[in-house]
Amino acid sequence: MDLTLGDVQLELQGRARAFTRKVLQPLEAEFERSGGRLPAAAKARIREASVAAGLVGGSFPRDVGGQGWTMLEQVLVHEQLGQSTGGLWSFIPGAYNALIHCSPEQRARYLDPSLTGERFGSYAVTEPGAGSDARALAATAVRDAATGDYVLNGEKWFVTGPPDETDFMIFHCLVVDGSKRLPTLFLVDYETPGVTMAHDPDYMHTFADRHPQFVLSDVRVPESAVLGDVGQADELTNEWFVEERIHIGARCTGAMERLLTLAVEWAGERVQFGQRLLDFQGVSFPLADSAADAAAARLLTREAAWLADTGADPKVVHAKASIAKLFASEAAFRCADRVVQVFGGRGYMREYPAERFFRELRVDRIWEGTSEIQRLIIARALEKRGVDRVVG
Repeated sequence: MDLTLGDVQLELQGRARAFTRKVLQPLEAEFERSGGRLPAAAKARIREASVAAGLVGGSFPRDVGGQGWTMLEQVLVHEQLGQSTGGLWSFIPGAYNALIHCSPEQRARYLDPSLTGERFGSYAVTEPGAGSDARALAATAVRDAATGDYVLNGEKWFVTGPPDETDFMIFHCLVVDGSKRLPTLFLVDYETPGVTMAHDPDYMHTFADRHPQFVLSDVRVPESAVLGDVGQADELTNEWFVEERIHIGARCTGAMERLLTLAVEWAGERVQFGQRLLDFQGVSFPLADSAADAAAARLLTREAAWLADTGADPKVVHAKASIAKLFASEAAFRCADRVVQVFGGRGYMREYPAERFFRELRVDRIWEGTSEIQRLIIARALEKRGVDRVVG
């Protein structure tokens, strides 16, 4: 395995780093003070700067308006985006990878405007009674034999997307066909009759994305709203999970890098009892532990990306993505906790990045599959794929 970065990858990494530091990080404090809202001009600046930096639609092929990045190149970018708080990267135009399966008509209506920032989509999977266990999904789609339309019903939670921007969802439900229940994705516009935002709760973090709850009651959509094929939803959603778990691993790694940079700078300048904080082992040793964690998380995440790029067994890639997400998300939270402690009272102030990271990184152990689900995936892979393939 060769993870040496070439000139093209280093240049991409540099562009993402400059964008994060010059565009996203200066907006963090304002975003926090405003309770998670940005003026239209600031959001427009993020979109325009991301386009200028060539950071839009990275995972999509060039022939559909994307950048055609490899998975490793995606990781390099997300490592930099993760060094900003507030999830401000959500305002960068883009789309869920399931939209690669759009028909020509769907592409013109959903994918193309998503890659230009004219539309933002969300992914609706989780339900009140179905979180980690997709087999418990209750949302349904029933074909109307008279019109050919599908009638959708169901309640979805944590439908993630930036507020005032998101206007359609990818709705994961079960097509009812006699005794069969076929997992299927539908593209549903928020303005469709019967689509209601039931609740828009506040969460522990202050994030660019909101996570509202929707109820769909007898929502009629045409057959052309099916994304992919009937019965293909589990496969397409799993593709998204694997990609996003690798991205989460990368962003957690980036967060640790920034946290450690801030902590080392502060502890190297702050003097107490005649010594720098960094000279006290009670301060320096936890930072050293987090440095080891950050280095390991980076290697695990990049390895998973490299395997995806080199055509490894998708089942092994799935396990490696789970390992990367599990380790990086758990390690990043430990790192944030340690760095808050290094900053003392300042670390508890929302105007300091350490405090914001402490709240934000907690959810990475939950969404896109909890740490417990990752452990289940890894344990099953150890048995089915072999320890040497999962660990090696």
